[in-house]
Amino acid sequence: MKKAIFPGSFDPITNGHYDIIKRGVSLFDEVIVAIGVNADKKYMFPLEERKRFIEETFRDEPKVKVITYEGLTIDLCHKEQAQFILRGLRNPADFEFEKAIAHTNRRLSKIETVFLLTAASTSYISSSIVRDVIRNKGDYTILVPDAVRL
Repeated sequence: MKKAIFPGSFDPITNGHYDIIKRGVSLFDEVIVAIGVNADKKYMFPLEERKRFIEETFRDEPKVKVITYEGLTIDLCHKEQAQFILRGLRNPADFEFEKAIAHTNRRLSKIETVFLLTAASTSYISSSIVRDVIRNKGDYTILVPDAVRL
């Protein structure tokens, strides 16, 4: 069984994340959306709410599992018996950042990272942009799945 971990903070999940997960489901037997917990980071949405957004978005997709975790993603891969880490790339800056992490993960664990380019229609969306739109009372609804409604 080919499993992939798709790690992130998902604060909140965006249509870009949604696209990567949907496409990942066609490549893997299971995609585990892993919401990382970082005590030093300030989140707009509580952990349980971020988890609910994703679970509700993928409630009809049995190949998607949503969990939370702390620590190294490669340790989670071992725990969940996942052979791959799934990541989305929006731009060259994402690639350079993600490449360094992927090399480190492979060196430490032999776990491969699979990169998917984001769809052109969602490549401009980031959680930080969505949060900024929400904070400024803009229409964020076209940037996120329906489950993310305030």
